[in-house]
Amino acid sequence: MTSRIIRTGRAAIAGIALSVLAVGAAGADTLRTAMADAYRNSQLLEQNRFLLRIRDEGVNQAVAQLLPTLSFIANTRRDLIADTTTSTAQLVGELTIYAGGSRIAATRAAEATVEATRQQLVSLESQVLLDAVTAYLEVWEAQQVVSVRQSNVRVLTQQLRAAQDRFEVGEDTRTDVAQAEAQLAQARSSLAAAEGTLMIARELFNLAVGRYPNGLSGPGGLPHLPRSEEEADRLARQEHPAIRALQFEVQAAEFSVEEARGGARPNLSLELSASETFQAPLPSQEGRGGSLSLTLSQPIYRGGQIGSLERQALAQAEATRANLNRQVQLNLQAVGNAYARLRIANAQIQASDQRIRAAQLALDGVREEASLGARTTLDVLDAEQDLLEARISRIEASADLYGAAYSVLSASGLLTVAQLDLPVPRYDVEAYGDAFRPGVPRVASPQGERLDGLLRAIGRE
Repeated sequence: MTSRIIRTGRAAIAGIALSVLAVGAAGADTLRTAMADAYRNSQLLEQNRFLLRIRDEGVNQAVAQLLPTLSFIANTRRDLIADTTTSTAQLVGELTIYAGGSRIAATRAAEATVEATRQQLVSLESQVLLDAVTAYLEVWEAQQVVSVRQSNVRVLTQQLRAAQDRFEVGEDTRTDVAQAEAQLAQARSSLAAAEGTLMIARELFNLAVGRYPNGLSGPGGLPHLPRSEEEADRLARQEHPAIRALQFEVQAAEFSVEEARGGARPNLSLELSASETFQAPLPSQEGRGGSLSLTLSQPIYRGGQIGSLERQALAQAEATRANLNRQVQLNLQAVGNAYARLRIANAQIQASDQRIRAAQLALDGVREEASLGARTTLDVLDAEQDLLEARISRIEASADLYGAAYSVLSASGLLTVAQLDLPVPRYDVEAYGDAFRPGVPRVASPQGERLDGLLRAIGRE
């Protein structure tokens, strides 16, 4: 069923170019170009890329809790009674050997949170591209409607002049002239409204793409859709980035439960220190020292805090699972809606084509009959209006068909730069985390260079 819809839709789209007057100019924007620029210029994506870096730093901080620490401590004390000064320099190394598994769980939770944020970035990327598609199609539709209405105004202007000429020679009445004038006024009003709609669509394009359109060459062919609606449902349920993000959030919440439970377990730590003491004016008090200590601690009572933290983490995990189930329902609804729109638009295109053919035949017949005196000027004007409405309906249905097709991709999780192979460099979500991971050599990358520039701008290296 889906493949038949796609084949029929593509056959219908093949005739759209016949009604497009302002396309094909050199350098005109294609839909792929608009989507690529939207990806490149999106401040929303840029904001969330920095939010991803924040999550990456959370992993670094969690990993740091598993590693030993080394501190330098310097102290000077003056004894006013003995009139002596004692100075101490000390190096202290600490290592937590066991913390009830809480620190390992915290690290795993931070890593799962990073993966969730990466998938959220992909999901947001899909929304940015869909917004660009919507904006492109609205401008494309508005331009065609303006062209059709401009043509209608020109035709009605000629008809008004002809009616006035016939009135002067006594072939038409004043009523015929008034009807032509009223129809022309209505056409001019509709043209002004269409031009206003185009201006609004251009502003939406600027918001979605990051610049104004440079002439549109048309959306091209329909994109490749999933093999069937059932396949789209499977992708929406299992592969969609929003689903994957919530799956990682569930993992992070489960690790957070383990972290909270670790707070009730024993804690074993090792401390190694070395010191140097200087005292004046009593050199005999100078010397070096060192110590090695192993400490075991166990919480007994903390006012119910540990139990509360565990219950809170469990509630958060259940809430995240419920959110995951809800997102599956929303995705399946989005797939169903998109395919319904696809069927509706395809049916409207076929009906509009039939209506255009019938309206054109009717107009030709009414004009012929009017030339013989069997029809009035109003009959001709009404037939022209029917043809105009049929053409505009065809334009609107064509835009709806493209919008529905890309909505299918979005609902299935396939509307991404990688899946569409758009001509734009893709953001590397792993570059920042790898560059600053503890114990990993830093490798130069475009993202790292941009970060260096940001740090220099705020006075840090």
